[in-house]
Amino acid sequence: MREENYSEDNKTFDRWLQLYDEIRTGKSAAFLEEDAFLEIIEYLDETQSIKKAAEAVNIALEYYPFSSAILVKKADYKIVEKKFEEALSILEQASIYDNHDINIIILKTDAFLGLGKLEAAELELEEALQIFHGEECVDMLFELADVYDDYEMFDKVFFCLKSALKIDASNEEALYKICFWTEFTGRNEESIALHHQIIDENPYNELAWFNLGAAYQGLKLYEKSIDAYKYAVAINEKFDYAYRNMGDAFMRLRKYKDAIEVLKKTLELTRPESIIYEAIGYCYHKMNNGDNARYYYRKAVHLSPTESKLYYKIALTYMDEMQWQQALKSIETAMVFNQNSYDYDLVKGECLMNLEQYAEAIHSFSVAVNNRAKSVTAWSYLIKCLYYAQDYQSAAEQALYAYENAGNKTLFLFYHAFALYAMGQIKDALFYLESALNQSPKQFKRVLELNPSILQNSKVVDLLARFRKLPK
Repeated sequence: MREENYSEDNKTFDRWLQLYDEIRTGKSAAFLEEDAFLEIIEYLDETQSIKKAAEAVNIALEYYPFSSAILVKKADYKIVEKKFEEALSILEQASIYDNHDINIIILKTDAFLGLGKLEAAELELEEALQIFHGEECVDMLFELADVYDDYEMFDKVFFCLKSALKIDASNEEALYKICFWTEFTGRNEESIALHHQIIDENPYNELAWFNLGAAYQGLKLYEKSIDAYKYAVAINEKFDYAYRNMGDAFMRLRKYKDAIEVLKKTLELTRPESIIYEAIGYCYHKMNNGDNARYYYRKAVHLSPTESKLYYKIALTYMDEMQWQQALKSIETAMVFNQNSYDYDLVKGECLMNLEQYAEAIHSFSVAVNNRAKSVTAWSYLIKCLYYAQDYQSAAEQALYAYENAGNKTLFLFYHAFALYAMGQIKDALFYLESALNQSPKQFKRVLELNPSILQNSKVVDLLARFRKLPK
């Protein structure tokens, strides 16, 4: 029976199209109902072009000049053409025939915004909120939120959604959307107040608890956000996004064991995601459990095999354990997928330096320096590597160059002094060492690892004795 009705509907619509074509081409003066014209306009809009749909609107108005619905269509197309004044004039005419059409309000707002008349648009919205009520008003607010979004008036989007929730606090669409727009606009305090009101009326509204947690999280009030998420999962124990966000909050508080527990709960409730495995791996890494960290990073790799940062993080776990060869293998895999990463060049250089492959390490650190010419870290690694490679002349030269080009950091004067000392230029070394100590004596400890035996030199010891902070 349904198939017969569907077939009959198709035949009716095909007949309407045929009659419309005859009217359009002047072959006949056939008659079409208003609803038939409206369906034909929608069809042409969706399947052919706005131009053809607009033509159908003008033909329809010859038959139904007082049709509010067809006038609204005409105004809509005028707005598409950015003919906002014409659109407003048509909408005023339409409102005479039907002053309770939500679409008129929406299109008026759109036209006013197109003309840059913000106050007029706001007045239209305020008046509409007095006219429409209940579900009808909520529908209008959703449509207006989309209009404000198009014009990048994001605070107005938030206002529309907030207004919708004041009318219908349990509206799921509004609750889902306002969570995003709270984060996007940063209106966390306002969201907290709103959702407390909603919860006071309905303490079993899981989405309201979730949104409350997200707003607290946006303010970095992680303990409060966790409490809110716990209420959400108490109401709905399968609320996976609440567990996910709770895991992030625990991580921010460095409560990695708790984070792992709720993130694993997320995996039980949803299909596996690379980002969740990565987060669990990160927690284990922070707990100095390299084996478990790598296990979960590799599960993430299985789902995202070209994600370079996962191989990078695996490399870091090996570096913590001083497994330099394994770390090097992982970072080189990362660089297959991303060859232009400052961090990757530094890690590769550090691995090579600890493997005493100095020439290749120097190349990696040089690439990092070229990418970030003012990076103190990159320059420090390069200079240390040159020193360990016993290329003291280059270490001394690069230290001075780094001092001049990376912010006159005292650390580089210490490096220069140590390199001069290694070359036997003791007098010059002591001069630069004294200059560096005058600027920042605490920095001496950072470079002492290059050559602890320097403390056996009596002139160095005498120089250090002038300063309060002596290395232990």
